Amino acid sequence: MMRALYSGVAGLKTHMQRMDVIGNNIANVNTYGFKSSRATFRDMYYQQVRGASVGTMTRGGVNPSSVGYGSQLSSIDLMMGSSSFTSTGNQLDIAITGEGFLQVQDPEGNIYYTKAGMLDIDTLGRVVDTNGNFVLGTSATSGQLNSNDPSRSIIQITVDPIEPQVSTIETTVLGKGLTITASNQTNLGNVSFTFSASATKGNGDDFVAGEPLEVVMESGNPNIAVRLNQNYKFSNMAELSTAINNAITEANGGAHPAGSFTFTLDPDFKDLTGSEIATSKDNSVRGKINTEKLEDGTVPKDSDWANYITLSYGSAFSGAGDTSITWTASGTAPNKNLSVTVTTKDGKTYTNTNITDGSQAFELKNAAATDPEDRIIIKVPGFATLTADAPATPPKAPTTPIGTAIPSTPSTVLGLGKQTWTLDGGTEGGPQSYENLTGISIGSDGTIIGSHPVHGRLVLGRIDLANFANPMGLEQTGNSYFQETANSGAPSLAIAGEDGTGAIRNSALEMSNVDLAQEFSDMIITQRGYQANSRIITVSDTMLEELVNLKR
Repeated sequence: MMRALYSGVAGLKTHMQRMDVIGNNIANVNTYGFKSSRATFRDMYYQQVRGASVGTMTRGGVNPSSVGYGSQLSSIDLMMGSSSFTSTGNQLDIAITGEGFLQVQDPEGNIYYTKAGMLDIDTLGRVVDTNGNFVLGTSATSGQLNSNDPSRSIIQITVDPIEPQVSTIETTVLGKGLTITASNQTNLGNVSFTFSASATKGNGDDFVAGEPLEVVMESGNPNIAVRLNQNYKFSNMAELSTAINNAITEANGGAHPAGSFTFTLDPDFKDLTGSEIATSKDNSVRGKINTEKLEDGTVPKDSDWANYITLSYGSAFSGAGDTSITWTASGTAPNKNLSVTVTTKDGKTYTNTNITDGSQAFELKNAAATDPEDRIIIKVPGFATLTADAPATPPKAPTTPIGTAIPSTPSTVLGLGKQTWTLDGGTEGGPQSYENLTGISIGSDGTIIGSHPVHGRLVLGRIDLANFANPMGLEQTGNSYFQETANSGAPSLAIAGEDGTGAIRNSALEMSNVDLAQEFSDMIITQRGYQANSRIITVSDTMLEELVNLKR
């Protein structure tokens, strides 16, 4: 009877411990990266009442008889199965889609392992978790990982410094190459220029004779408005550049923070008024060949040709005078080739060779010209038929001469007023840090990628994982951490997604693997077990009471 009493007490104790485990599981149902536990029981030692005996010819064998002393806690096992993931939208949150643990190091150098991927980057550029401990992996230098193998070092985010740059713009205006550059290396040179021409200044006063221009600048406004005296004649771009810089200096009460601005033009202009410089209208005239009978550029039909030949011209077509066209045939159908040459009276020659079947439009270039726009486009709608059917000897050329070439007339205006001219890229340079990045993400292999406005895409480091032969042998230490034990085995380092580890999912966290339905079921069973063991004590007590009452 006393043994039953002790068994009841032992049963109460073990069920209380199991309830502690269930309670901890339920309390952490929303703890990211939490792994649930289970409690298992085993029976305790036994008192032998009768030993076993072997059977004989005259007597049967007897089994042993023993009375137990209740139950005890056998184990508390970690359930390391993966759970579902939740999307967070935070680029520094990560989840491991399989085996493997993040490695973290505390200030004393102790290393722990976790599934909780709530990460951050501190002000010194080190990757840390929410407990302020360092996340371990591989760092990078100048956008290159320091090691291709997984490692165990504090991940230090570094960004190379920026070299100083001047603000500039390189573009074209009405076929001329325009370059504007600030002299000082500073982002204050990232300004815009607008040009206009007028007989009056911004305040309504007339320009006096010999006064070239004024600039209008507002504090905090990066736009510099240049108002040109419409009647003042500038000899070249250098004079215009000097006048603009003088006006900017005067408007600032001293030099502009970006220094002076240099305006260059290729080819340069000569003797243009402020009105001609600022106008936005292009008055250049495209050249053409006036055919003898048709003014639209279409060569009259010839008996040897199936269709009209249409000509169009580049913006710098320079041919002049009577123009002839010749054709040279080679090969046999269906691989017949033609070479075409257009010659103008002033000696300009436009050629294209080895024109094969299937073409309808082709380009003739003036090989002696430096401007690629000194060209002719010929369109022959029936060209494929012509090359297939033409005789071995060259076909008869169209009417010769086919017309009179009139060269293109270049623009006599500059056109600076047609748009806003914006300089960019200017910077003082200097050290850069994580704070200068415009974006950051973590790849499936743990590689940390950053975006920088100057350096572009940068590799900043890599989060490496640790795996164990027996993950259930790890010891829970709190703060969602696990610690290596003798039975877990030593950690094996791996790049995420390799050597049996899971890949990393960005902007997500692994949820707790607690199964509430299972926990509630276990809680009911544990409650009933506890209740039943308490009845053992109650009944044993009643029986002892009856025994005491025998003396009465």
